[in-house]
Amino acid sequence: MTDLPLVTADLPGSGGTVRATPEDFRVDEVPAYLPGGAGPHLYLRVEKRGRTTRDVVRALASALGVPERDAGFAGMKDKDAVTTQWLSFPVARDPEPAALAGPGLRVLEASRHVNKLRTGHVRANVFSIAVRGGDAARARAAAAALALRGLPNFFGPQRFGTEGRNAEVGRGLLVGPETPEVRRAARDRFLRRLSLSAYQALLFNRWLAERMADGLFAAALRGDVMKKLDTGGLFDCEDPAVDGARVAAFEISPAGPMFGHKLRGAGHEALAREERLLAAAGIRLADFARGGGEAEGTRRAARLRAAVVVEDEADGYRARFELPKGSYATVVLRELVKGDAAVPEDEG
Repeated sequence: MTDLPLVTADLPGSGGTVRATPEDFRVDEVPAYLPGGAGPHLYLRVEKRGRTTRDVVRALASALGVPERDAGFAGMKDKDAVTTQWLSFPVARDPEPAALAGPGLRVLEASRHVNKLRTGHVRANVFSIAVRGGDAARARAAAAALALRGLPNFFGPQRFGTEGRNAEVGRGLLVGPETPEVRRAARDRFLRRLSLSAYQALLFNRWLAERMADGLFAAALRGDVMKKLDTGGLFDCEDPAVDGARVAAFEISPAGPMFGHKLRGAGHEALAREERLLAAAGIRLADFARGGGEAEGTRRAARLRAAVVVEDEADGYRARFELPKGSYATVVLRELVKGDAAVPEDEG
């Protein structure tokens, strides 16, 4: 992420180290809905420490006697952290929650619901992150600036894999070259989806970085697809002066492209910018058709409201904030800390 701009670049960073221990990095999932209390699917709210979501799902599915593929979860949560989230399993009998506990795993709640929990069934994530040795006063100044200027909704580095390989494979699936990694991803549905999404994310980050470089981060352009930040609804910008005021008030945001063959098109100036970006990348919108259902395209808010609370601790500070699903804590931490070396990857 070192090549991505900061919205608080004019302010010094706090410095410090993030995640000296898993307890320094806490993530609590805010579900899109709560289980209704009845239905064929067992819902478990779990707390895990030092384990991946997939590891926990695999262990609980085995304990409950159901195939791992039938389990449901809304999103992945970081391994080197303390995290909570809901999981679902199609089991007929209610187990004793304490009997499902294991190393780094506790079941906090159990309920039932009518449907399987699926990817994306989450509203937000609440973060509580300690920065050891960090300057709290500097962090507060950066947090205050973020509240006024907004948070660039970049994808974090974990989206792209080691040395950005996921994005390279995603591009290869669309236009080549057909390397062994590309052939492997073409055969594996999970890797295919992951790689294509990474390439879409890479292009989105470039689009947003260019908007910021051109002084258009908090502006509306004629033809922009705009996103309502409260409901997620989309509409086209016809009057930049009117919509620009709404952007400034955090009512709406320009919605950048996650390019795909069914992407809702921009117009006028906004379309010209997107076409230039694709041309520079050496790819056409039609090329995404090779990605099928995994590369249809969508729109992502470029600018978010950021309310970061900075609390003093004996050896640094703790930052508390909430982000909508799909947004990354590492992006906030870069603005506060300054310097990617101190900010480990998370799963947002």
